[in-house]
Amino acid sequence: MDKIKVSFDFDGTLSQEKVQTFAKSLIDFGIDVWIVTSRYSELNKHRYPLSPTNLDLYIVADVLQIPKEKIIFTDRDIKTNHLAGFLWHLDDVDVETANINVDNSHNCIGIDVNNYNAFGICQKLISNTKK
Repeated sequence: MDKIKVSFDFDGTLSQEKVQTFAKSLIDFGIDVWIVTSRYSELNKHRYPLSPTNLDLYIVADVLQIPKEKIIFTDRDIKTNHLAGFLWHLDDVDVETANINVDNSHNCIGIDVNNYNAFGICQKLISNTKK
């Protein structure tokens, strides 16, 4: 069986300590955790002067031991275009999760981190996949 691959948004999602704790538990369990963010990549970050650096994102990724190769910067493109192969994507933007769930081409499920049972939904999907 292929390793289960999941995705976290950064701003408003993985930037939260409780979400970092959840992500770490998944990593420790052997889940392949990635970051998919709308932020601009290093090559294009000059386009967004309000956030001229991705240092905060890289610090969290380093603490969680998520390698840079597992960080996808969409450069403001909709995330659904970048989620092929992922079981689910956890995000705080309801437009993003709605777009993900409407687009069935990638088989990824968008989950709203603000849902009171978001972590439970994520874990249930992982459990169902392992069966």
